[in-house]
Amino acid sequence: MTDEEIIHIMNERCSGTLMETLSIEYTSKDNQVLRGKMPVTSNHLQPAGILHGGATLALAETIGSAASNIFLDDPDGFIAVGQEIAANHVKSATGGYVYAEAKFLHKGRTSHVLEIRITNDDNKLISFVKMTNVIIPKK
Repeated sequence: MTDEEIIHIMNERCSGTLMETLSIEYTSKDNQVLRGKMPVTSNHLQPAGILHGGATLALAETIGSAASNIFLDDPDGFIAVGQEIAANHVKSATGGYVYAEAKFLHKGRTSHVLEIRITNDDNKLISFVKMTNVIIPKK
């Protein structure tokens, strides 16, 4: 299966979920990196008129969790689930899109640690997120 086919299937599975509500879309994968994007609309803003940190974290967790799962060494026997997430919001966004790129800092047998960089249309850093996922057997 090609990377494009995998991305298409992942996007189809978002129907009826938070990802659909926030218009989060997977965009590409390669070399243990997964990317996605989310529009910044009035539905994504906090009352001050800037991107809500919770929406930013939803994007980061979506891309980080998916990265752990699609790059598992044994996806038939194991699943990755979120254990911890922390973010530093360094710049605000008021429109356009924000883009997430998840890369592994550690990819072990029982845990994954990822960095997820959230950038804007000008490729400026909006948020830096660190996420830990635990790898558990499927039931």
